[in-house]
Amino acid sequence: MFTKVLLALTVVLLGSLSPLHAQNEAPPDGENASKDTVQNNRFWQASVSGGSYMVALDRISAISRHKYVLDGALIVDEVTIDALGQALVRFYFIKPITDEVGNSAGAAAGRLVGRGREILESAAQTAGTDVQNMVVKKFPETTHARQIEYRVLSEQELTGLYNSARSAWETGRGRKFAFK
Repeated sequence: MFTKVLLALTVVLLGSLSPLHAQNEAPPDGENASKDTVQNNRFWQASVSGGSYMVALDRISAISRHKYVLDGALIVDEVTIDALGQALVRFYFIKPITDEVGNSAGAAAGRLVGRGREILESAAQTAGTDVQNMVVKKFPETTHARQIEYRVLSEQELTGLYNSARSAWETGRGRKFAFK
């Protein structure tokens, strides 16, 4: 039982590691933090903090966006692009379920998650890693062959990415989406 509780707490803490200011901070002086440009080709490209992805528009078979609750502790907002071939790409934003709960239990859990974030961010800085940009996986449950995953740090970034991919696919005109 203790192992399950510890595992659940670890998932919550790791999943909610991204800095709060990165999720809620508005771009300075009304500046748009994303750049979505039309390209003279038939590809959709994305450059986000976790890496880059490129797909031919005529290979895309579906684009979706949905939310789900993971392990009863996290809300995952996910954009999935299904392309003909061997790979499925997922871009997702994770936030603690406590962000959606307005009661005192949610507030207490939020403080615990906040303290956990501080500890993990300190450890990441000491180790010299960029953990907040990394995909969160739990072996073997979330290790899937032929899946490409990127974690984004804000709902704004995910919305821009989804709109860019959908627009490129609908119009047949290449686009390049980048988030600063």
